[in-house]
Amino acid sequence: MISALFELIFVLIRLYFWAIILAAVFSMLTAFGVLDTRNRLVWSIGDFLYRVTEPALRPIRNFLPNFGGIDISPMIALLLIQFILVPLVAALQRGILFGSWQLFLS
Repeated sequence: MISALFELIFVLIRLYFWAIILAAVFSMLTAFGVLDTRNRLVWSIGDFLYRVTEPALRPIRNFLPNFGGIDISPMIALLLIQFILVPLVAALQRGILFGSWQLFLS
């Protein structure tokens, strides 16, 4: 039961990882005029991606200095997910299931 819960958490983290990538690509395509936000479907997809990813990206943007229109907050968020959140959840899973609280197995 607990193992299935952690598998669900890992799937949700991976989905959020891909949502951040899609939001960044969508933002670039919109900025370069490839996608037209006057189209209702395109606007709906962009609005969904913005609402899903903005709560995680806004604090990162507030922390970073201004880079002259270049937004690196998605890259920072992806690195944080990959190198902090995933190992932390894996260590929590090992700690609950096996009693080992080490971040990396020896």
